[in-house]
Amino acid sequence: MQTAREKIVEVVLAQPEDATYEEIVRELAFERMVERGMNDSRSGRVISDEEMSRRIRTWQS
Repeated sequence: MQTAREKIVEVVLAQPEDATYEEIVRELAFERMVERGMNDSRSGRVISDEEMSRRIRTWQS
């Protein structure tokens, strides 16, 4: 398993040479969100599509 530092270096090095600070930070945040989501999924912390649809409908009211 990669350390946080190793993952950060990997993401930063994958960016184009002309990437801005904001773009790099956005990519790091996205990587972290995906990692958290995958960990939630592996741990069974998920909800059904139907439940998600219901929750979204309540936000739109």
